[in-house]
Amino acid sequence: MTTRERLLLAVLVLDSALLAVVELLFLPLRFDGYLLPDLGGLPLPLTPVLAAFTTPWLVSAAARLSPRLAVASAPLVVWLLSLGVFGLAGPGGDRVLIEDWRALLLLACGALPAAVKLGSTRG
Repeated sequence: MTTRERLLLAVLVLDSALLAVVELLFLPLRFDGYLLPDLGGLPLPLTPVLAAFTTPWLVSAAARLSPRLAVASAPLVVWLLSLGVFGLAGPGGDRVLIEDWRALLLLACGALPAAVKLGSTRG
């Protein structure tokens, strides 16, 4: 890999970590009257939709840089590690990852499409 490709891979990996943190922080978003209109506290899981589009895109962009599996899977691995580290042992020891169906939806919508994209680039 050239220096330019390594720099692009570093940017993709950094983007994946930042997206994981943003998705974690906005996961508990609700229609509760503070930030959004009051609809009785109805959850608004926007971040799983964001994860479903961004993680496969990051994996495909990394796969275009190099055909090696380690390079192509780097954004997905960093995204999963960032969810684990910041979600379970977040800033100051707080748990940011909420314990309900939205956390599972975030993991499924982020990891499964990216894994399918990884498999299709490898196949």
